[in-house]
Amino acid sequence: MPSWLIPVLIVVALIVVIGIYLWATYNSLVALKVRVDEAWSDITVQLKRRADLIPNLIETVKGYAAHEKSVFEAVTRARSETLSAQGPAEASAAENHLQSALKSVFAVAEAYPQLQANQNFLQLQGELVDTENKVQASRRFYNGGVRELNTKIQVFPNNMFARNLGFTEREFFEVADAAAIAEPPRIQF
Repeated sequence: MPSWLIPVLIVVALIVVIGIYLWATYNSLVALKVRVDEAWSDITVQLKRRADLIPNLIETVKGYAAHEKSVFEAVTRARSETLSAQGPAEASAAENHLQSALKSVFAVAEAYPQLQANQNFLQLQGELVDTENKVQASRRFYNGGVRELNTKIQVFPNNMFARNLGFTEREFFEVADAAAIAEPPRIQF
């Protein structure tokens, strides 16, 4: 065996190992990116579901408290904001506005015992609570995926090439007032 062949084999082996590492890392980054995109899609589905329930809730409450026009306008504005939000930062701000507006609707409802006993209102309230729980679960799943993706992009040696391959860190879906959404809006009867 010629003496020059050993260094060549070592270089070839190193190139193969580096190539396998880059291939595996790239594929895992793609998988994490797809998981984060899927999780964001789940969040938008739940936000849309909730937004679709809100007009029915408003109409039910309007039947009992038609004079609370400013409350209904605030909820409608917040609903539109939620539907038009692009990305986690905007969705987070919209979430804060919607939570505040929904609390106002439920505060109005507390003043009307007949409304609190209305089967349609109770059903809508139950569906909203269920949807809030699903939004929170989707948010946790999304944030977990973002954490994994961001970590994989930031660790060495991935940080040397991940951004060059088009992978960027993603924003967490956080809310400014975590206490406001710690519990879904509820009415105490």
